[in-house]
Amino acid sequence: MRELTGNLWEVETDAVVITTNGVVRKDGCAVMGRGVAKQATERMPRIAGIFGKALQVIGNHVINLGYSQTWGWIFSFPVKEHWRDTASLELIERSARELVEVADRYEFGTVVLPRPGCGNGGLRWEDVKPVIEPLLDDRFVVVER
Repeated sequence: MRELTGNLWEVETDAVVITTNGVVRKDGCAVMGRGVAKQATERMPRIAGIFGKALQVIGNHVINLGYSQTWGWIFSFPVKEHWRDTASLELIERSARELVEVADRYEFGTVVLPRPGCGNGGLRWEDVKPVIEPLLDDRFVVVER
């Protein structure tokens, strides 16, 4: 796992990972109102609908949300079940394992993600890093803003 400071959306990558929760609104769209998830909806307005439909079928797992010519593949990375919750280290660990499987399947060279659970999730990087660092190899770039 590599770390850098900068803008997640400006890193040269095969895939961008957005931290998410598992809540779907009454209109079928995923709740993506803060942090990196909100940034994703500002860049790709239809992504909340795509993600909401996928959540209803697949559940709160790492999900392929499609391809953007600007940013490459986009994947969810669950850090909490409900948007009101504090992020869960157990869920972050599961999501990291799932993300590695995805990167292997797609043969990605570089995957960029924010520090999972450390923004609106309320966790400290010092607590999250030891959980994901053993799982994420050098293909993964964790960006601190």
